[in-house]
Amino acid sequence: MGGDREAVIGRRKKGSERAVKAPEPAASPDVLPVLHVVHPEPVPPAGDPGALDEAEARRVDFVWSGVMVGSLALVFALLSVFGGVAVPVLLALTGAYAFNPLVTLLEKRGLDRTLGTSVLFFAGTLLMVGAGLYLVPVFRDEAAKLPGFFQRASTQVVPQVESLLGVSLPDLVSQRTAELGEKASELLQSAGPTAARLVASFAGNTARFAATLLGLSVVPVLAFFFLQDYPRLMGRIHDLLPRRSVGLLTQRFREVDEVLSAFVQGQLTVGAILSVIYAVGLSLARIDLAIAIGLIAGFGNMVPYLGTGIGVVLAVLGVLLSWQGPWQLAVVVTTFVVGQLLEGFVITPRVVGEKVGLAPVAVIIAVLAFGELFGFVGILLAVPASAILKVVLSVVIQRYRRTDLYKGGARAP
Repeated sequence: MGGDREAVIGRRKKGSERAVKAPEPAASPDVLPVLHVVHPEPVPPAGDPGALDEAEARRVDFVWSGVMVGSLALVFALLSVFGGVAVPVLLALTGAYAFNPLVTLLEKRGLDRTLGTSVLFFAGTLLMVGAGLYLVPVFRDEAAKLPGFFQRASTQVVPQVESLLGVSLPDLVSQRTAELGEKASELLQSAGPTAARLVASFAGNTARFAATLLGLSVVPVLAFFFLQDYPRLMGRIHDLLPRRSVGLLTQRFREVDEVLSAFVQGQLTVGAILSVIYAVGLSLARIDLAIAIGLIAGFGNMVPYLGTGIGVVLAVLGVLLSWQGPWQLAVVVTTFVVGQLLEGFVITPRVVGEKVGLAPVAVIIAVLAFGELFGFVGILLAVPASAILKVVLSVVIQRYRRTDLYKGGARAP
């Protein structure tokens, strides 16, 4: 019995020794370098904005801000000096920028980019042709009504207002209204022959006429190639950025892209939706020029208060000239109230959001200033240029608030 117990104890000791001396499993070659390489502190990647200290980031942001302001100045200078060349290129770039998200979406669905661009251009061409076939006769008929519209306004608006209010307006108001209506009617009646003479004189200058036609015809071609090569163009610009500050610069350009996309895509979408709402509502009110007034009020909403104000005035004139009862005025008021409520609380927050973030007063001042400096092109580019300048100004203010000058001698973080 004792011998058996000792034998059992001996076997247990040998088993425990084997368990202790058993070699550990060898680590795979892929794991060994990770196990033996130790970094004293994490190293930020080259594209990380945090890779720059405050002084470097401030210098990069200030240089970027100067380049952006200089680029805007260069664009307006080229438009002023070389408008015949710069305008088609700018229109093509704008079209490529606006439709790039759609082509990118088709590309993500497995469609080749060239084929996706072709499909988008084909669909856009069909849409434009269909819209032209429908809208051109409508606008022609409504434009023919304009002289009579203002002619009737000169004689019927004041009596209608007096009958509605139950009071007589001063004779001066009646005289001025009649004069304005007559002048507007005469201008519109002479607009057709004047436009024909302008076209004839412009066409007489063969070189200018040929350059304009060539510029307009080349816009779709340039837009197609810009849209097809858009990722490659952006990639080349990205490769030219300084490697150490590429992360911060990419972030700044992303902020500008958010603002511009919110304007180019969002505002046009909002304008189209509002135009449909206003045109349908005014058509239900059975007033003349309902579609034209709806388009003016809808797309004019890009300039706060101005487009809506003009639309309201024209709609009220339409009601007074085609008065069929108080229900017309109620429909017009309801149309604009509903449109403004939907625009303020539903459409703009969902489509545009707060990415542009320009105050209405700032938009009006920008339109007036750019229009005075650069004419009609300045009016078209006033809001997007102001949005870019807003991003630049916010970056400069952000860096300024981190300086010793702003903090009163405190060390910047």
